[in-house]
Formats: sequence, C-alpha cells, structure tokens
Amino acid sequence: MKRQKRFEELEKRPIHLDGFVKEWPEEGFVAMMGPNDPKPSIKIENGKVTEMDSKPAADFDLIDLYIAKYGIKLENAEKVMAMDSTKIANMLCDPNVPRKDIIEITTAMTPAKAEEVISKLNFAEMIMATQKMRPRRTPATQCHVTNIRDNPVQIAADAADAALRGFPEQETTTAVARYAPLNAISLMVGAQTGRPGVITQCSVEEAEELSLGMRGFTGYAETISVYGTDKVFTDGDDTPWSKGFLASCYASRGLKMRFTSGSGSEVMMGYTEGKSMLYLESRCIFITKASGVQGLQNGGVSCIGIPGSVPSGIRSVLGENLLCMMLDLECASANDQAFSHSDMRRTERLLGQFIAGTDYISSGYSSTPNYDNTFAGSNTDGLDYDDYYVMERDLAINGGIHPVDEQTIIKARNKAARALQGVFEDLGLPKITDEEVEAATYANTSKDMPERNMVEDMKAAQDLMDRGITGVDIVKALFNHGFKDVAQAVLDLQKQKVCGDFLQTSAIFDSKWHVISAVNDANDYQGPGTGYRLEEDTEEWERIKNLPFAIDPQNMQL
Repeated sequence: MKRQKRFEELEKRPIHLDGFVKEWPEEGFVAMMGPNDPKPSIKIENGKVTEMDSKPAADFDLIDLYIAKYGIKLENAEKVMAMDSTKIANMLCDPNVPRKDIIEITTAMTPAKAEEVISKLNFAEMIMATQKMRPRRTPATQCHVTNIRDNPVQIAADAADAALRGFPEQETTTAVARYAPLNAISLMVGAQTGRPGVITQCSVEEAEELSLGMRGFTGYAETISVYGTDKVFTDGDDTPWSKGFLASCYASRGLKMRFTSGSGSEVMMGYTEGKSMLYLESRCIFITKASGVQGLQNGGVSCIGIPGSVPSGIRSVLGENLLCMMLDLECASANDQAFSHSDMRRTERLLGQFIAGTDYISSGYSSTPNYDNTFAGSNTDGLDYDDYYVMERDLAINGGIHPVDEQTIIKARNKAARALQGVFEDLGLPKITDEEVEAATYANTSKDMPERNMVEDMKAAQDLMDRGITGVDIVKALFNHGFKDVAQAVLDLQKQKVCGDFLQTSAIFDSKWHVISAVNDANDYQGPGTGYRLEEDTEEWERIKNLPFAIDPQNMQL
C-alpha cells in the first residue's frame, strides 16, 4: 500500500518507541474508575466497620481489615461518605477552603470514595489542588547518586555536587549488592561535604538497609513497598502488619522513613483483581496512613511505563500524588524512572508536580547522566540541569535545585573525594589513590574513572560490617585527616537521629540543621498572594535568576 509521506516520517519519531495499550479492565489496564471498581460505602456499628466500599466485613481481605481498623477516622466517616464527591473536588480546588478543613474530610473517607473524588478533577484542577494540599510550604526535590561500577570515590564527589545544587535528600543503591556499606558511607561523606544537613539513604534489601541506618551510615529510607491486593503482598511474604512493624523499627531508631507504592505494580505482578490502577493505589495510600508512616513515595515510580501506556494514565499519576497529600502524608512524587523516549513527553510527565510543587517533586532526579543510574535511569538526569534551571527561571518556580558555578563544584568534588580517601585510609579499606581523587573531581561518568579492584572492595565492605564500624568511626576518621567541618556535620547527623525532630511529616534540614517540616513550615496556600512564593524567597530567586550562562549587561563592552 502506498504510504503518505508525513505518516512515514511521524512513525520515525521517538514517541513511537514508547509502549501504548488500549484499556483492558479485566487485567487492570485502566487508569481510574474501572468498571470493576467498588462503589463507595461505609457502615459502622458499635464503633466497628461492618461494610466498606460495597463489601461486608465478613468478606474483608487483609488490606480491608487493616484500613478499616487503622486507616479511617470513623467519627466523621458516615457524614463524609454521604457528601457529594464533586463538592469535595470543588473544595480541593477552591483557594478559599483551607487545607486543614479539607484534611478533616479526606481522612474520613474510604479508598473508593477517594478515587471517586480524584476522578472529578481534570489535570489543571489537580495542579491547583496539589499546590494547596502538599504538607510542607516550601517545595524540594530528591536525587539519585549512583554509578554502574559502584565507584565510591565518584559517589562521594557526585554527592557533594548534588548537595551544592540544592538536593536536601540523596539516595543511592548498588550495581552489586555487597557494595552497599561502601556506597552508603561514600554518599553520606560526600553529601555532608557539599552541604551540612543533607540526609541520605541506600536502597537495598530491607534488613541490610535497616542495619546500615542503625550503624549511622544513612539517615532515612523509602523503599518499603506496599501493594493494593493481598496476592501481591503475600507473594512477597509480607502483610500490612509486617510493613507497619518494619516502619516502627526504622522510626524507633531515629531513621526517617516513607513507604513506597505506585500505580502499575499490581498489573506488573499479575494480580489486579480486575480493579483500576488508581483504586489499588488508593488502598496503598490508606495502608500507609494506617501504619502511622510520615510519608509515601508514589506516582508510578518504577512501574510508570504501565500507567503511562493507558488513556489518562499520566493524569491518574498526578491524582495519586494528590491523594497522598489529601491523607496528610509527605509525598515524594516520583518523576524518577525513565519511561519515554520523547523529550516532550518526559517534560509532560514532570509538569504537574513541577508547577504545583510537592514535598519532593522528584523522588529520584538522577544527579549523574543516566548511563550511570543503577535505578534504571531517571526522567531527568545530570545532563538536564541547565534545561531544568531555565524552566525554573522562565516560570519563577522553585523546582528544588539551583545553578552553581563550575569552580565551586570542582572545589567541592575534590574535597569530598579527599575526605573519603582519608576515611578509607583510617578504616583500613582498599586505598583511594590521588589519581582517583583527581578523576572524580572532573568526571562526568564512571567511564572517566580508573578501575578499582571490585573483589577487594567487596571483601572490605563485608569486613567493615563484621568489625562493627559505625558512624562514630567515620567521624573520627574525618577528624584525624583534617576534615573537621565534615566530621562535625556527620556527627550532627547522628545527633539528629537521637533527637528525632526530623521524624515529622515532610521534614528536611537547612545547612544549620534547622528542621523544615509540615509542623513549622505548614502549607498556608489560600490563593494569590499566599503560600510559598519564589519571589519572596529572595536568596533562592537570586540563585535561580543568575544563570552562569546568562549574559550580564554590566560586563559587556560597547
């Protein structure tokens, strides 16, 4: 058949490398309000839920039982469930209705009711609602710091780099699991070199991750996953109760933590019970609330390609972020894993959270080029920095990071690499050479780094754990090698874990270790002239305005 030439050219565009599927409700390939989703309902007798979302208590599964017992404010539930969902949706958008008034309503509804409310909002209305409903007034973002060789020197340098650019939270993981202790230490040392007050995590198997935190190598965790169907939960040998217990283990040891969920996980694992992605995600968010956890990483996350493949899927992802905030939870709103070959679509994916502002606009902006991202790549990476800065500048939006001049970055990267060199020497770990320090100072990716003996590094990582090394040993090593300011910052981090003041919703630190959270920096948006305004945050606005590559008329020669 003879082809029309424009169609032939269109088919060569990057968007055609993405995957799209027509709705298939029976297998969960529907974004929201699927035909098999339950109708919202609740019945309460003698203080106990006897029916929830069209299901009698006798038929409750583990998730229903958990949510009914712990996840809903029952005192107000029957009244809220009788309210018109469109009216509640209007209240979410209405700047004249304070956030605190809406929270009283949204924490007293069921998962199906919450889904129904979200379905009444279009994408622009979700942005309006998100701007008001995020818990913390000041937006921020989080980054990934990884490389495919698990090179600790590069991790330290990249962590310092990212800290200076404004990321208050940094996350690493491993290409090889046994590297976890070295990656965690390298990230912590590098981040505190760049800017005291940055908190870090190492995403690995849960028992190992908790151990790293208890030793003082990390400050928070967020990869404790919850799911929307019993079958997916139990396949992982977990229940809502076991996740709630794990959450208390972290919090009782001074570690900030979030759960993780996200549309598409149940589809990927093959157990959707024929329900829509948003309904199942609503159940995950209610599990998080029921567990007393301060926040949630959600928004498709590592399954983003699944909601991204169906109609209204990206809208639904913003909806699940909004629903998290409606339950008064800290929201790390994904925008992390790469999901599209189209630059235009990558930007579309980001815009809702970017414009509205969330607690963490990305829960994994890759601070390195995606070549080195061992989280399977990110929607935005280290080569997108300048584009991102310009978007902030164009729209007068604080997207969580800001420009930094090249010489400042070089100096910080070098100092972080040298600080880690001292730590490795003091702890008897495999030597970091001056050549490695120099390479990490100027490196773009791990291709620019000398190769290390990975076998010896892994042996040393295990030996470090066997010897019972803790954060205090890191402080001593830094002090012994002349990095007294970094030693003090690492010590201050350990103190904060004892105080526990950052175990609050949406908590981050400034460079003086002052907690900024939903408690002391509550979102007070109520329309124009209220809430967070970048123009009023003069220090940050000056940083964002002053692009290093913008022409300065004062320096132009006539």
